[in-house]
Amino acid sequence: MYRVKQIDTDVNLAGFSRWLKEQGVEHRITEEGGSQVLWLENPEHTEPVLQALERFLKEPEVQDAVNTTAQSPVFVGGRWQPSPRHAPVVLAMIALAVLMAWVTAMGQNQLSTLLMFVDPRFYDVGTMADRIQALSSTLAGGQVWRLITPDFLHFSWTHIIFNSVMLWFLGSQVEWFDGRARLLALFVVTSLLSNGLQYIVSGPLFGGLSGVVYGILGYCWLSQRHVPRFQFPPALVTFAVAWMVIGFTPFTEMVGLGQMANEAHLGGFVAGLALAAILPVPKKAPRNRGA
Repeated sequence: MYRVKQIDTDVNLAGFSRWLKEQGVEHRITEEGGSQVLWLENPEHTEPVLQALERFLKEPEVQDAVNTTAQSPVFVGGRWQPSPRHAPVVLAMIALAVLMAWVTAMGQNQLSTLLMFVDPRFYDVGTMADRIQALSSTLAGGQVWRLITPDFLHFSWTHIIFNSVMLWFLGSQVEWFDGRARLLALFVVTSLLSNGLQYIVSGPLFGGLSGVVYGILGYCWLSQRHVPRFQFPPALVTFAVAWMVIGFTPFTEMVGLGQMANEAHLGGFVAGLALAAILPVPKKAPRNRGA
């Protein structure tokens, strides 16, 4: 163990210690001569840990967020393990997506056209100008639900299971820590941008919650840098961005995965980052609603 910092005993480091554990940082806190001493197993962690500790000590909102997270009833053994009652809105989104997958036979019957951005049976969408005209006519006809409903159109069980798992893992944290209103705002904005961008570039034959998932991931990553409260491995962001970049190459088709909704991923991720930059972290997020 490497001795890295001595702190007064009047500072409660329990929450910070829990946060370090969640980040996979091996450490120990001992008491010596009326002071607390922070020890680290790996000296390479010293600089980032000291930077995080400085913010924890100097910024009350960071200290409050870390301590509240450590005491949250949805953390079991230091891991995020919510129950359905902790994130009912996210659960409802997933349930609706599963229902629509069954009703539309995974996008194989005509009912699926009701969920698409525009109905491809009635419009020529070969060019961008055609797609813009089709969208204008669709919205003029009052079919505004189509801006959102592609989220609930999936084409395989693998597709919907992966999106549901990621939405539950990330979206439930947003709903718990930042509130349902923030989650719904994220859902609407990321849906509009991701679906809109995908439609303009490729037409209406797409669907899935992945644009929303990318949006929530972008929001969690950037907002977390201001006030730490979410739990996810840093490598998840790296993997997601790398996968998004790979999606713009022929690789996925070469390995038999087909085309991905790359513009939806990009649009959702950018929307999530923008919302994290624009919207302040709720000062009194409903983190302690009923255990």
